[in-house]
Amino acid sequence: MKKKQQQPPAPPPQQQQQQHPGGGGAAEPWPHGVPLGGASPGPGGWKRRLPRLPLLRFSLRDYGFCMATLLVFCLGSLFYQLGGGPPRFLLDLRQYLGNSTYLDDHGPPPSKVLPFPSQVVYNRVGKCGSRTVVLLLRILSEKHGFNLVTSDIHNKTRLTKNEQMELIKNISTAEQPYLFTRHVHFLNFSRFGGDQPVYINIIRDPVNRFLSNYFFRRFGDWRGEQNHMIRTPSMRQEERYLDINECILENYPECSNPRLFYIIPYFCGQHPRCREPGEWALERAKLNVNENFLLVGILEELEDVLLLLERFLPHYFKGVLSIYKDPEHRKLGNMTVTVKKTVPSPEAVQILYQRMRYEYEFYHYVRQQFHLLKRKFGLKSHVSKPPLRPQFFIPTPLETEEPMDDEEQDDEKWLEDIYKR
Repeated sequence: MKKKQQQPPAPPPQQQQQQHPGGGGAAEPWPHGVPLGGASPGPGGWKRRLPRLPLLRFSLRDYGFCMATLLVFCLGSLFYQLGGGPPRFLLDLRQYLGNSTYLDDHGPPPSKVLPFPSQVVYNRVGKCGSRTVVLLLRILSEKHGFNLVTSDIHNKTRLTKNEQMELIKNISTAEQPYLFTRHVHFLNFSRFGGDQPVYINIIRDPVNRFLSNYFFRRFGDWRGEQNHMIRTPSMRQEERYLDINECILENYPECSNPRLFYIIPYFCGQHPRCREPGEWALERAKLNVNENFLLVGILEELEDVLLLLERFLPHYFKGVLSIYKDPEHRKLGNMTVTVKKTVPSPEAVQILYQRMRYEYEFYHYVRQQFHLLKRKFGLKSHVSKPPLRPQFFIPTPLETEEPMDDEEQDDEKWLEDIYKR
């Protein structure tokens, strides 16, 4: 007896209504349409399937958009690496979005803030304390980070026109802020189209300067070396031991004009008449002091000079007075004292004073201006009125740190050794 095929149970009425919404026809097995290929499933394949997600549908336009975005990203990354930074349009977008660090991170580097003035020239006068100041400047340049520019030429103060142009060009192209120092007569930068720098200088009593140079060339100082023999090897023994009074009274070339006309040309300039003792050179030197020199100090009041330099040029001289008063620096200063220095007779001094009358007129003028400047800053002057005749200042060992004459080669190697120690 054959078994009857079991029929599947009839669906509930609600399910029947869903399959026969119209009440009569059969339910559609694919409510979302015929599957791909157009073939309908066979018997027993009527299973409900999940509809495809909309995100999985890609058109050709969507595919092109994705590839274009990827291309832009790659090109932007390439430009970023080749140009050293992000593309300009990304920076503009970043700025538009309001990022406050836009200019800080990717703007142009800020320009270096230079002190004012940023160009200083110290055309140091020989035997007027410049060796002490240069030693201080070497310490200060490392401390404050300014550019100290020196020269390998130490015995040429008068220059031709071409030499002036070349030196001015070299100075003007130095990294700022700079301080240039050399034994050289005043240079007019504006005459050759350059920016005129600020000048500073120091002078001293003219007879004192002359005596210091006279004995230094012959006998040197206390540095423990025969430096005078090295600098003046051709000097004959009778000239080396020539008595100062005889040199003055007998009118030797070294003790007469134009050799005695020494300080004024440093302020008058490179004009040939600046080397001729007279009113023209004197007045021109005064004019340059007023118009081009920030400060002309007096060696006899060196501490006040350093104090004013610290106030006028703090970017260069801040803390200079404390360094100068340091005991270690004083010990170095003792080594530069000129030895065997003697005082000439009153008769010889009076002759020197007459021969150097223009030098003294300039010295008194500068000293008056310096004392006036000190009073403006509340500093007291040691001498209220200029003397009727020179009062010759014979320095003590602690106050005679002096440079060498510009006519002799400067011992820069010794200065470098002292600085390194």
